[in-house]
Amino acid sequence: MSNTIKDLEKQQRSGEELDLNSLLPWIKNHIPTIDDNPTITQFSGGASNWTYRLQFNQHDIILRRAPLGKKAAGAHDMPREFKLQQKLKPHYPYVPEMIAVCEDESVLGSTFYLMERLEGIILRKNPPKGIHWDEDTVRKICYSFWDKMIHLHNVDYKKEGLQDLGKGEGYIERQIIGWNKRYVNAKTWNVPSGKKVRQWLENNMPKEENLCITHNDFRLDNVVIDRSDPENILGVLDWELAAIGDPLMDLGNSLAYWVQEQDDFFVKSIRRQPSNIPGMLTRQEIIDYYCLKTGRTIEDFRFYRVYGLFRLAGIVQQIYFRYSKGYTKNKAFKNFWLISIYLIKTCENIIKRKK
Repeated sequence: MSNTIKDLEKQQRSGEELDLNSLLPWIKNHIPTIDDNPTITQFSGGASNWTYRLQFNQHDIILRRAPLGKKAAGAHDMPREFKLQQKLKPHYPYVPEMIAVCEDESVLGSTFYLMERLEGIILRKNPPKGIHWDEDTVRKICYSFWDKMIHLHNVDYKKEGLQDLGKGEGYIERQIIGWNKRYVNAKTWNVPSGKKVRQWLENNMPKEENLCITHNDFRLDNVVIDRSDPENILGVLDWELAAIGDPLMDLGNSLAYWVQEQDDFFVKSIRRQPSNIPGMLTRQEIIDYYCLKTGRTIEDFRFYRVYGLFRLAGIVQQIYFRYSKGYTKNKAFKNFWLISIYLIKTCENIIKRKK
C-alpha cells in the first residue's frame, strides 16, 4: 500500500546522510534505553527541512534538521519549532510528542530535534493504492481536516499563556514586507520580479484583528490519517512556520496549495495533495465552511488568496535558489522556477478581478 508513512521513506539522499558517529552518542545520552544502531530512512516528500526515520529495536523516532546552505532569517529554526510544539501540545492534541532538541550544530552540522513517529496515512499527490474511499468518506475526511485548522485557531493563546509563540501585533505587515524581501533575495534570472504583486500587497493590507495561533503550512500532506478510521486525524506535522498571526492569512496559505478539479492542467500536474478528487470541497466551499464554523464574514478574499499564492512563490523560489546554487542535489527541485512564474501570473490575474 503506497502513501502510508512507510512508503514515503527512501534511502538517504546523496549528500544528506546522517553521521552516526557523531549523532548516536548524543541520542543515547537523551534516550538511555537505546543500545543498538538504527535503520535510517529519509522522507521523500519534504521540500524544506530534512526529515528522517530512525528505527531502533525498541524505539521508532523521527529526526528533523535544517538543510545545508544559506538560510533566510528565521527559517529552519529547529529549536523554535521544537519548543513551540512542546508548549502547544497540552492545548492542541494533534501535535506529536517531542523528545529532545539539539542546539549544538557541531553534532550534525545543523540544529535538529527528535519526536515520536506516528503510524498512519499521509495523503500525497494521489490517494493510497488499494484504498477506495467513496465521495461521502472523502467529504468527511475533508471536513475533519479543516476542523483541525479551526480548532487551532480557536485555542485561546492568551488565556493558555502561549503569547511567546509569536510576536502577534503587526503580523500582517511583517509577513508582507518579509515575503516581498525573501522573494527578491531568492530571485533568479529566469523568473519575474513580481513587482506589481508586491506593491499591491503592500497597498492593500487589511485591518489586523482576531489574531490566533496559525500553522501556516496546513496541508493534507502535513497530517497523519488513521488507517482504520480515515475521518480520524492522528497528528498535524511540520510546525516550522507556525506563529501568532492572522487566521485568514493562514487560510489563504492553505488554499494556495488547494488544487480543485476545475483548475488547469499545469497546476493539477504539480499538486501535492489529492484535493481535486470527488468529494473534496472547492476553495469557495472551504471559505464558506470556515465562515460558518467561526462566525466570520469575508466580503473580499482576494488579499488573502494573493498573499497565499505569492508566499508560496517565495517558498518555491527559495528552494529553487538553493538547488541552483548546489546546496541541494534533489532533482525534484530543478523545474521549480516554472512554478514561480505560474504563481506570479495567477496573482496578477486575481488582482485584476474586482472581487
